[in-house]
Amino acid sequence: YSEPLITASRLTVPAFLKTQGYKTACIGKWHLGMSLPKDEPSPQITDGPITRGFDSYFGIAASLDMPPFAFIDNDHFTEPLTTTKKWQRTGPAAVSFEAIDVLPTLTKKAVEYIGEQSKTGKPFFLYLPLNAPHTPIVPTKEWQGKSGISAYGDFVMETDWTVGQILGAIDKAGIGSNTIVIMTSDNGCSKAANIPELQAHGHYPSAQYRGSKSDIWDGGHRIPFIVRWPNTVVAGTSNDQLICLTDLMATCADLTGIKLPQNAGEDSFSFLSALKGKAIVSDRAGVVHNSIEGYFAYRQGKWKLELSKGSGGWSSPTEKEIPKGSPVAQLYDMEKDPGETNNLYASRPEIVEKLLKQLESDVQNGRTTKGPVESNDIDNIVLWKNIK
Repeated sequence: YSEPLITASRLTVPAFLKTQGYKTACIGKWHLGMSLPKDEPSPQITDGPITRGFDSYFGIAASLDMPPFAFIDNDHFTEPLTTTKKWQRTGPAAVSFEAIDVLPTLTKKAVEYIGEQSKTGKPFFLYLPLNAPHTPIVPTKEWQGKSGISAYGDFVMETDWTVGQILGAIDKAGIGSNTIVIMTSDNGCSKAANIPELQAHGHYPSAQYRGSKSDIWDGGHRIPFIVRWPNTVVAGTSNDQLICLTDLMATCADLTGIKLPQNAGEDSFSFLSALKGKAIVSDRAGVVHNSIEGYFAYRQGKWKLELSKGSGGWSSPTEKEIPKGSPVAQLYDMEKDPGETNNLYASRPEIVEKLLKQLESDVQNGRTTKGPVESNDIDNIVLWKNIK
């Protein structure tokens, strides 16, 4: 029931693509805030996806462990709500709504949408934010036990099945060769997945990186980013340059040959050249990170400065667990030390000063691209949370 994070005046990717003739749809988990009615069972929902650039929407308001437990179709719940307990929380819910049905339903809706749009001969943009494998971990009966590890492993396998269904629908529609598919994620693996159990079976969800969901370390931020575009992307190739999900906006503009307004995509740089097997050229100084507890980090080239003493999140050591007298921040060489084990904060003050100065500049300018100074969404940003 949070307020919308995206202001009505903000240019979004779907809103931009609509100006270029694209039909746009969101199917899945929104979790960016919308104006949900609290007193009536099923009146109109405002400030949702269809007011932020999407022609149509079907999905759930937030994560599947948060009320209201119900499907939303454009700007209405699909059925009346009552107060009941679903999973571990009590709140407004549709009687027939069950968590285990959500992933298959979203998959079915997405496949149908692809089939419908492919018949029009017009370009379309589908944003498919899945509920899986977020909690509650609810693989369907067909997938239970398939991984041989845990319910979480089964749920990940079912999520992979969903990706296969989407790719199959695109190919069946005959539009596979010139359709860009991006599969990515939001953050590191949750501790609810029982990471030690996964590791005992040889699966390391953070690979060689330290930490997991919520942390300032790369295990809490580095995510998969897989692209299929047969007409352009050579299968099996990879690129190790640094990009951020914010870069989707500038890439869409680059694809369509349209320049973005200066007050849009202030932190977005095009990665289109990487899809064509070439180096990304941008004037990005660095990438700003933030942990769940509000600790900042700044990545520039191989260097990563973290303005926290510990994880900045849920992993140990947390800020309260760090011994007194420890450095007030962390600096790592991510090329030599991707596991973030050798803190160079005290020994490389010149790097610390350079990165901190650039981070302060980015915050002051309200952007990491060149252009007029923009106001930040939050006033009085405190970079040093652990220094009073």
